[in-house]
Formats: sequence, structure tokens, C-alpha cells
Amino acid sequence: MIDIDNFVSAGAEQKVYLLNKYKVIKLNDAIYYEKWLDYLNNLLLNNHFFPDTAYRLTGFYELEEVLYAVVEQDFIESDDITNLDHVKLFLTTNRFINQRNNDYIHYELGIILEDLHDENVLTFQGNLFFIDTVFYLTEQFYP
Repeated sequence: MIDIDNFVSAGAEQKVYLLNKYKVIKLNDAIYYEKWLDYLNNLLLNNHFFPDTAYRLTGFYELEEVLYAVVEQDFIESDDITNLDHVKLFLTTNRFINQRNNDYIHYELGIILEDLHDENVLTFQGNLFFIDTVFYLTEQFYP
């Protein structure tokens, strides 16, 4: 159940609500994606690469004539400002190449990973937590 009084924040593509002290609910309208399938692939890729911040799709919700996917995710505390050089080092160590700003590509896998600024990657106890990923599949992904 979404309690609109527990609103935390909003970005271009989603609204975030506190479910309890351990979980958040995110409503995402898939605006960054051409098709809903692309958004669902994003969820799967996030869960594969970042299981510590896995999404659980719980359904869909219509609000003001807009369809949203409803996902649940662990609430991640942050105890430090994320150093984007640490994000870059982590990703390049895993063969993602920085394309521009906070956007990366993995040519071998055919995966693009974007929008990794310091509000979408949190730091807690020296560890990085990717809480708001934007994955895309390229033509190289498909054999």
C-alpha cells in the first residue's frame, strides 16, 4: 500500500515513498524507456549487477492517468558523500567504460548504464550502493 504522506523524493521518472524504516516504494513511469520491456530489463539487470539494492516488482499503479510500475527496494542509509571517482574505478574495474559524465558502457555485454550521479549511488560504511540505475541493452547484447 502506498501512503502518499510518506513521500520522500521524486526524479524525472519516479516518485519515492517510505514503506517502513527498511524499505521504500518507488513508482516509475518508464519515461526513460521506449517500451515497458526495456524498463523490466532494467530491473533484471540492476538485480543481477547490484543484488544489494535489488528491486521487487509488486504491481502497477495508475495515478492521474499515468501508469506506474510499483517496485520495492531496501532503504539504504548514506553516511558520506559519494565520490564519483570511486564509482568510476568500481565500474572500470568491471569493464564498464566511461562514455561521458556519469554514463558507462560495457561493450562485451552490450549494456549501457547511465545516470550514476551522487544521488543515485550512495555510500555507506565505505561501500557503494546503486539505488537508481538506468540500464539499456544495445544491439550487441543480442546474439
